[in-house]
Parts: sequence; C-alpha cells; structure tokens
Amino acid sequence: MARSFFTREVLPHTARLTAQGHPDREHYRRAGELGLLGLSVPEAYGGGGGGFTHEAVLLHEQAHCGESTLGLAVHSGIVTGYLVAHGSEEQKQRWLPGLCRGDLVGAIAMTEPDGGSDLQAMRTRAVRDGDHYRVTGAKTFISNGGLADLLLLAVKTDPDQGAAGISLLVCEVGGDPDGFRRGRLLSKIGLHGNDTAELFFDDLRVPAGNLLGDAEGLGFVQMMQQLPQERLVIGVGAVAVMQRAVEMTTAYAKERTAFGRPLIRHQNTRMVLAECATRTRVARIFLDDCVARHTRGELDVATAAMAKSWLTEGQCEVTDRCLQLFGGYGFTTEYPISGMYVDARAQKIYGGTNEIMKELIARAL
Repeated sequence: MARSFFTREVLPHTARLTAQGHPDREHYRRAGELGLLGLSVPEAYGGGGGGFTHEAVLLHEQAHCGESTLGLAVHSGIVTGYLVAHGSEEQKQRWLPGLCRGDLVGAIAMTEPDGGSDLQAMRTRAVRDGDHYRVTGAKTFISNGGLADLLLLAVKTDPDQGAAGISLLVCEVGGDPDGFRRGRLLSKIGLHGNDTAELFFDDLRVPAGNLLGDAEGLGFVQMMQQLPQERLVIGVGAVAVMQRAVEMTTAYAKERTAFGRPLIRHQNTRMVLAECATRTRVARIFLDDCVARHTRGELDVATAAMAKSWLTEGQCEVTDRCLQLFGGYGFTTEYPISGMYVDARAQKIYGGTNEIMKELIARAL
C-alpha cells in the first residue's frame, strides 16, 4: 500500500512540488486516510498500533521509489515518537489523532543559526510568565518548517544550567500566531521539494501545559532518548537509496552500449557494481540488526551513531560510483541518479553530523 501511494499519488506531481518547494497538504491527509501516518502510535490515539518496523517499511518504500517531498520521517518517525514517549495523556489525546489523520503537519526545531549539532549552546529562550511561556529566538534548517502546524521546540528554560536547562515545548503554530514568523524556504542543492525553513520567535506565548514532560529541564534527556530512532530513520532511507541506485544502474548497464557491447560486459562496470551490491547488502544486514535491536529496546547511542554515519557514508559512495557509470548522462537531470547523488549529501549533515557521530562512538570505546 505504501509503495502504491507514493508511486501513483505523489510521484506524478514531483515536478510541480519541486517547483513550489514544498509538498501538498493534501498528500499528508491522503496518507492519513490510508492509515500510513502514525503507524507506531497506539490505536487509542488514532494510530496504527504497530511498531518501529512498520515505520521503517513506510520510509523504505518512500526512499526506494524516489519520493522525497513528504517529510514523513520527521512527521511520523520523530514527532509522534516524542509525544508517545513523553507526552501526558491529555497531550496525546489532543495532538496525536490530528497528526495521524494528516490534519496536522509536525516538525521538530533544534538547530539554530549559530549552532547545529551543539544543542547545549542553543539560545532560544522560554521565560515562564504565569500560565504561559514567552519564547524568543530563531531556528533554521527546519524540515517541514514551512507547513508545520505542530512544532516540537527545543528551548532554554534556564540558561545557567547548560544541558539541564533545556526543555521541549509543543507549539501550535498553524495560522502563524502572534510572535511567530516563518522565514524563507531555504534554497538547497538537493531535496528541492521538501520544505526546509527558518523560524523566528518574538515573544510567542505558549501555554505552560504544552511543556513536554513532568518538569522543566528534561529536554536534553528526552532528545538523547529519541535521537537513536531519528538516526535509525536516516539509515533506513540511506539503505533504500543504495538499493535503488544499484538496481537502476545495473539495468542501465545492460541497455547502454560502449565500444560495441553493453556496459555490463566491461570488467570495470562489473567490478564497480559488484562492490556497490556488496556494500549495499552488508548495509542492509546491519540496518536490519539495528531495527531489531531498537524494537527490543536495546539500540544504544553508539550503535545508532554507527548506523547513521556508516550507512550515510555508504549512500554517498554508492550513488557517486553508480552515477559515474552513467557517464555524462549521470550529470544531467534526465536520469534520477543525479538527484539521488545530490540528495544524499544532506544525510551526512542532519540528525547530527557524521563527525559528531564518530565522537559519540569514540566516547563509548
């Protein structure tokens, strides 16, 4: 069903979505109608009642077919996960059904203009004022930021406490309330149809009841608990693209001729494809092991960091080597491999840069 949804209902609109720089809300609603949103959310809150494996299937099919406009990895793979794990009963009842129906689009805002992976250095401030917080600051590179109705916002509620002063607020920003402004949709070298935005907060009032968790100062711990899943989500997409690149390039090499015979009959072509196929198979086995560990609650921070860094490095390597076999055509937009190559580059940056991943791995040694 997931494959059919992406290939029949979303992919035909790729050119238009790419030109407008963001997906259509209707596609979120249609995914909700089909039961493809919130697959791991309990049925009591409008979800599918499944587990992370179901989310992985959805995200794999999206990446494997080449659909990159809908921000489902953030919407379903991350935002709903935070609410299920850390939301109060009232918060779950209030927000999860809308996210699962596609009536609400979810986003999470951590990164700031002056700092990316260094979450402890964030400057966005939330000051308690009676039964509200007043939020001031800015976020950037926010996936789904242009369409988001529900925003998980990382803020400093106590700037003197470092990591212990970080909290998460759930901001209802549909309709752009006073004190909230969306900046430009960022122009990127890839992922052109996926909206990535700047967000600005100028004394935005957020109800105190929208604090995620039982008390202030839990945000950093909550993020550290959820980031392994976010990094695994990135790994799922990486392996799906690697598989697609090998399949697509193998088919091309059988059809394209050079020096009087198909490319696949040239030894260099066969060696490159053999290496890429092996790298992809090993990546898939590692990914499956990580998914299994995660479903058992055994995926640790270091292993998630290994998955994120190694799988995305593999994605960039495989798409690069496959593009080379397309020759000059690989450098044109006529063949999808060029878009896959460019889109892959962001994978080594978001979700924590791969340099940070290696630091996390090293700390565990």
